[in-house]
Parts: sequence; structure tokens; C-alpha cells
Amino acid sequence: MGAMSRPDGLAQAARAAEAAGFDSLWAGEHVVLPDPQVPPSPVAPGEPMLDSLLALSWAAAHTRTIRLATGILILPQRNPVVLAKQVASLDVLSNGRLMLGVGAGYLEAEFRAVGANFAERGAVTEEFLDALEALWYERQPHYRGRFVAFDSVDAHPRPVQRPIPIVMGGHSGPAYRRAVGRCHGWYGYWMTPEELRGSLVGLHAAADQVERPAELGDLEVNVTPRGRLTPRLAEEFAALGVNRLVVLAPPGFDPRATIEGAVDVVASL
Repeated sequence: MGAMSRPDGLAQAARAAEAAGFDSLWAGEHVVLPDPQVPPSPVAPGEPMLDSLLALSWAAAHTRTIRLATGILILPQRNPVVLAKQVASLDVLSNGRLMLGVGAGYLEAEFRAVGANFAERGAVTEEFLDALEALWYERQPHYRGRFVAFDSVDAHPRPVQRPIPIVMGGHSGPAYRRAVGRCHGWYGYWMTPEELRGSLVGLHAAADQVERPAELGDLEVNVTPRGRLTPRLAEEFAALGVNRLVVLAPPGFDPRATIEGAVDVVASL
């Protein structure tokens, strides 16, 4: 978004983040936005916003080691068979650096525009995750559900990573249960420490309701802080058990200056 939607700005930020030792680059998405802007639309309809997978492909071409994450991709708006190919391709081209953050979405106008199922988006999300995993990992991929079905097909190349780390976004009970039951991490966007405490309560409640497969390990908590990142704010999030802070670059900020400001905060901890 913003300066990061320009090819030079995105490449500069990606290289600067990698050189500074940052863990990952994150890209969100909205295919379209309501015009005029109405709640809960997050930004004005004229705000430039690149496709997340294409933006991360550009970033991958300008970096070597930093991880690449969608934060988040609106899963029920995508064709899962096509998406499986796109994600596997990016994982191959980046040499296994992708983390796939997904969510069920919340903008009904956007769902209508792309012809996606808004009313049943939670159930669609569940099925699409199953379909992706079948295409990535099964020797002879097949899947049959209410919203997607295929058999007697195959798709190569397969992802470098087995498995691709999945991160679930969202602040609802179903999102927390999906994160705990089938994902490597959870992502909370634009949060204060107090708001995060509420989500942590939800995640703990979900852990009492669904079983977490042992192979997933501990659930990673990823958060984009609300407002300017300061040492005190970073310490508050760390004390709450946050594993990764995803720093939002404010509109109009120079990419390198934004990275350097975040580096200063980390160095002061």
C-alpha cells in the first residue's frame, strides 16, 4: 500500500528490511473497495493496493533470505485450485520463504464484486484450506466438498516447504478455532495491547474446544500494532507473548526511513 505500491519503493523497503535483519515482509490485500468508503472498509477506494502474491513475488526477486507472508489473503474470494498453483510457484521461486496468511474476509461489497460466497465464507475457508493441502501434498490430489471438487488431476511443481506455514487472521471465535486447530500461527491487525488481550482470551478458549495437532508446534502470535511503534509498546506486546510484530508503514512515509525507525525501536529494547 502507499509508497510500497510503487516498484521502486517496494524493492527498496524489501532490501532495507533484509539488510537490517528483519524476519519477514508482509502484504495484505483487498481486490476492490467500496466507493464511497463506508464502514467497515479500512481505507479509501483510491488507495493503491497491490495484489499480495504479485507484490511478494517482486519482493522475492529483490531479496535472498527474508521470509514473505500474506497478511492476509482473503481465501474464500480465490479459486483454490488456481491459488494452489500460485502459492506453490511463489514458494519455489523464493526458495521456500513463503508464509501463507489467510482469512475469511468481512467486506460484503467486495465479495459481491468478485462473485464469492459471503454468507458461507467460514465454511468455504475450511474447504479451500483442505483443497490447497490436497494439491500441495497428496501423491494423487483429490478432494470433494460442497464448494470445490476435483480428482484425476495433478499440479507441479509442488511447494519447496512441506508444509507451507499457514497463519489465520481474524478476531472471531471461528477464526480462533481455525488458528488453533489447523494453523501454524494467528495474525491480529492494527491492535492495541488491550485488544490483543481479548484475542488471547479467545485463542485460549479455542484451545479448550479444538485439539491442536502436535506437528504444528506452539501457535505463533503475530500482531500489527495500532499507531506508532515505540520501545514501550513493543515491550508490552512481548510481555503478552507476541512472537512477531508486523510494522505497518504509514502512508507517505519513506520506505527506508520507516525501516530505520523500526530498527531503532528494536535496538533500544
